[in-house]
Parts: sequence; structure tokens; C-alpha cells
Amino acid sequence: MLNTENNWWTSIPPVTRNILAVNIIVFLTDMLFRRFGVDFPLWLGLNNWGYSAFNFSGIGSFHIWQPFTYMFLHSGFGHLFCNMFAVWMFAPVIEEEWGSRKFLTYYIVCGIGAALTQEIVWIFTNGAYPAITIGASGAVFGILLAFAWLFPEQKMFLLFVPIPISSRIFVGLYALLELVAGVASIQGDSIAHFAHLGGMIFGYALIKYWQHKSNHKNRFKVYDGKDFSNYHYKDPIK
Repeated sequence: MLNTENNWWTSIPPVTRNILAVNIIVFLTDMLFRRFGVDFPLWLGLNNWGYSAFNFSGIGSFHIWQPFTYMFLHSGFGHLFCNMFAVWMFAPVIEEEWGSRKFLTYYIVCGIGAALTQEIVWIFTNGAYPAITIGASGAVFGILLAFAWLFPEQKMFLLFVPIPISSRIFVGLYALLELVAGVASIQGDSIAHFAHLGGMIFGYALIKYWQHKSNHKNRFKVYDGKDFSNYHYKDPIK
């Protein structure tokens, strides 16, 4: 008999666990349906609204559900793995600290905020040309911001640089890198850098709104130097 108490999967908080599961299921379903000529990104990916305004075929057009559905699609296994690994690494402690309901709201707001940011960028850079964005990266960048907000002094490592730096510096450098990459608009770069920044911006705005509105502001206090690895998930709904 399976011991569910020590099962790593069931030990993950429910919203984080479901985010991982849904993304994996959608990815496998997308790969399967592509064999039959069904292209999920055309209908569920975030399509350029500017192009949709001049395209009446319905294919590759913007639809109202896309700012939500796009964040569950991924272009390949590497894309899926990187995003879900970040969710698995950082989301559980945030969900425990804020509660499942608030964390789910935060995740969705960051993802939709990233989509809105990308649409604005397309208006000024891509006009009426077709473009599609998929992936959970916008929401993931919001998660990184929330982690740095809660645990600003937690030590992290930059890839290939074995020097520990605080999470707030790590996330700040990452955001700066995304801004530079987005402004540079490197030819052949298919990454939605401004969407990533949009996820952070909307996440920050929501945190500040909650902080201002809450009668118990200690729920959003900063844990200077606190070791997040000691967290154990207990309360699924707050």
C-alpha cells in the first residue's frame, strides 16, 4: 500500500500540485493532437490582437479566453521543464505563506498581466502581423518576485557563477536582464521578455494592493534571513 504521508507528490500544496499537473496534461494532449493536425496555439495561445483586427478567417485570431489559456501551453519539453521546475521550487512556500486561494489568484493575475503586457508591446512593435505567445513564464516571473518579497535574504546562485547572492538581488538582476533583452530586440529572439516583466509588475501591484487592504499586514511581512527550507505545508485554504 502506498504511504501517502511520505509521498513527495501529495506533500506539494494543492494549487501548486494542480498547476504542475494541468501543465503536464495539456502538454501531452497538445503533442498528441498535433499528430492529427490540430494546432492548440492557434486557438488557445495568446494571439496578436492587432493582427486579429485585420484577419477575418478566425484562424490565428485573438479570442477572449487566450490571456488565460496561453499560460498552460508550451513549445517543447525544455520549455515546460524550465517553467514547471521553477514552480516546483518556489511556489510551495509562497502558497503556504499566503494560503491556496490567494496564491491561485496571484498566479492567474500574473499570467494574465503578462498577456496584457505582451499585447501592448505588440501594438507598438508588431502592428497587424501574426504573432503567438505561449507558456507559463509570465506567471513564473511573478512567483520569483513573490519569493524575493517574502525571503529577500535567502541565498541563491546564478547559473555558472558559484557565488551566493540574496534572492532580491537575484530577481532584480533577472528583471534587468529581461528589460535589456527586450529593448535590444535581438534578431531571432522569440522570447517574450516584456511579458515576463509584465508578470512581475502585475504581481508587485497585487501584493501592494493586498498589503494596503489587509487588516493583518503581517501576512505580507518580509522574512529577513529566514530559511524557507524549514517550511512544511499544513493549511491548504486561507
